[in-house]
Order: sequence, then structure tokens, then C-alpha cells
Amino acid sequence: MSVPEPMDRPRTDRVNDGREAQLRERLVAGQRGDAVAYAGFLREAASVLRPFFRRRLAHYPDDVEDLVQETLLAMHNKRDTYDPGQPVTPWMYAIARYKLVDLLRARAGREALHDPIDEDFEGLASEAGAAAQEARRDLTVLLAELPDKQRLPIQYVKIEGVSVAEAAQRTGLSMSAVKIGVHRGLKRLAAKLRESR
Repeated sequence: MSVPEPMDRPRTDRVNDGREAQLRERLVAGQRGDAVAYAGFLREAASVLRPFFRRRLAHYPDDVEDLVQETLLAMHNKRDTYDPGQPVTPWMYAIARYKLVDLLRARAGREALHDPIDEDFEGLASEAGAAAQEARRDLTVLLAELPDKQRLPIQYVKIEGVSVAEAAQRTGLSMSAVKIGVHRGLKRLAAKLRESR
């Protein structure tokens, strides 16, 4: 009578005992400092992970290799958490599942940004556009009241989104002066807004 295998993953993801032993042996040797064995472990692990991800990402085949690499990196970073007394594949698949979930969450978030907007929202968009235009005018008026050493860093760094280094080049100020200008200018703007309420 055979002992039933764990049901935590589908049968197609199970690794045969010989391959499991080889993976475990190479990882343990790698933990002891054998770079050649560890490189062999990573190559073998990649060949186990690719089909695992291909089955789960059939609609996103371009993400498979990226996910394999991310998983190998995570396994490398977490290699000290592997207990040599335990099978290696459940440890590998646990890390792989976390990476897969991370990818799917990120993808769902990005795809939600691309949902088509219904015609019902056109009025809302035009109202938002008008409000944004009014806010830009108000901001322009407030910024004009600031001295150049505060107005320009805010304009470049916070509004245009350039780096502090680039803002320093454009203004002729040091990077520290740009940071201070942004901080003091925003502080001054906040005070003006509080006064106007």
C-alpha cells in the first residue's frame, strides 16, 4: 500500500525522488560554499520552475522567464531559510507561489487602470478638467509670490518631476539648496493656504 502524496500542489508539479535528491544535495552543498553545486542547483531549479509558471501564466507567456528569474533571486536571498532536513521542492514552490501572487496582483492593478471609461463619465471628466485648470491657475499665482530660490525648485522637482540634480543644474543652485528651497517653499505655500481659509 502506497502512502498518499501531499495535496498542496497538483501532481504535474511534483518532482521525482531522484530529481528532488539532486536538487537538495546541490542546495545543501551550495549552503556550505560549493559554488559549482549551487550554480547547478539554480539551473536545475529554473528548469523545474519554468513549466510550473508556464501552466499558470498561459495568457501571459512573456512573464514566465521574468518570474523564473525573480523566483531564483528570492530563493538565493532566502537560501539560509531552507532546512536541509526537509524536501527542497515544497520550499521552492512556496517561494514561486508568492512571486506568482505578487505578479498577478501587480498585473491586476495595472489592468484596472486600463478599464474603458463609459460615456456616463465624460461629464465628470470635463468637471475634473475644469477643476484641475482652476487649481493650476491658483498654484501659478501662489508660486509667483515665492522667491526664485523656492519657486524654481518647486516648479522643477515637484511639478515637472525632474531630479534634484537636474533642478540644481537648471537653477545654478547646489543640490542641498534645491532641497531646502523645495522644503521652505512648500512650507510657505501651506502657510499661505491656511491664511486664505
